[in-house]
Amino acid sequence: MQRQTTLMENGLIWCGAGISIAEILTGTYLAPLGLWRGLMVILLGHLLGCLLLFLSGVIGGQQRLSAMNAVQLSFGRQGSKFFAGLNVLQLVGWTGIMIYDGAVAANGIWQFGQQLWAVVIGALIVVWLLVGIRHLRWFNLVTIGVLLILTAILCGVIFNHHQVMPVSGRLTSAQGMELVIAMPLSWLPLISDYTSAAQRPVAASAVGSLVYGVTSCWMAFIGLGAALLTHDINIATIILRAGLGSAGLIIVIFSTVTTTFMDAYSAGVSTQTIIPHWSGTSAAIIATVIGTVGVLTLPMDNFSDFLYLIGSVFAPMIAIQLTDYFILHVDRRQQDCSWGNLVIWLIGFILYRWLMTLNWVLGSTVPTIIIVILMTWLVQVFVSHHSGGDHSPMRTR
Repeated sequence: MQRQTTLMENGLIWCGAGISIAEILTGTYLAPLGLWRGLMVILLGHLLGCLLLFLSGVIGGQQRLSAMNAVQLSFGRQGSKFFAGLNVLQLVGWTGIMIYDGAVAANGIWQFGQQLWAVVIGALIVVWLLVGIRHLRWFNLVTIGVLLILTAILCGVIFNHHQVMPVSGRLTSAQGMELVIAMPLSWLPLISDYTSAAQRPVAASAVGSLVYGVTSCWMAFIGLGAALLTHDINIATIILRAGLGSAGLIIVIFSTVTTTFMDAYSAGVSTQTIIPHWSGTSAAIIATVIGTVGVLTLPMDNFSDFLYLIGSVFAPMIAIQLTDYFILHVDRRQQDCSWGNLVIWLIGFILYRWLMTLNWVLGSTVPTIIIVILMTWLVQVFVSHHSGGDHSPMRTR
């Protein structure tokens, strides 16, 4: 029997996820909104996104199922493989983006060559994977502690020595909200990979979501402040101006490794949902290698469109899961595929993409989730009324 993780271990994992170059870069994208509007968007976006993250963690944690196996509860055994495949693709994409951003920032501080830094970061992620999540407790504690101290110094330098300057660009509050929500939303298909192995899954979901939310808000605020106060969105330049030098390099390298490790690890877990006999660790290492090769061969300069795509895929998916688990209390694992829920998901995906074109004040995520929840509930009421109910009740293990 595998050792179950403690609340402290889960907190460290999600603190490491929040301390990220990608989170800082997301904050820089919000600069056209100004300081106060940008800050409100960061706080509100994380409040909603982390609530969804918590609920998703509870589903898999209570059922002792990995994230993609928990999807079977709503989409059936074969239906979950569709989302597992999408999840593997987004995780490989995230792995490449994170390695790229880390390599660019590291090379800006110590110019050894961007490709060399990409290989170094990829190799360190592989080391993290080989050591394993359950054996990283004390090393994670030291690493995260150092990163928190250095990041606090970076934050202090930025906000103490500059004045706010306007930043040009077109970005509505709704668009900014979607960018922010997409960050915790991108972790929805991962959190149960960790809460399912926790001693206290509900508490671990709460701790993980809270720690990630606070840390991610902090990183986004640093990015927003850096863009407004230094008029620069280049992380390496900001770190050099702050006078951190080698300490800044440590922030870049290890924040990238601790975050990207989670993407690669969960890519391995999701692969096992599709191909059960595969080793999760081997699949995670393959995902890391593919991501590193992608950095060496493909352009990865801007990931805002990637964030919007993640939102459009996983917002309707989690809405259906929440409805089935917390409202309808149905379990569809005995089905090969829940075609009704897949059709609802497709409608939600199209709805999200259409709402993006409207720049509506409520954005895309909130209306999509509300509408999909209503559709899922109404369809189940209709089916139950005409069939007498043929779904197994939810059960915990």
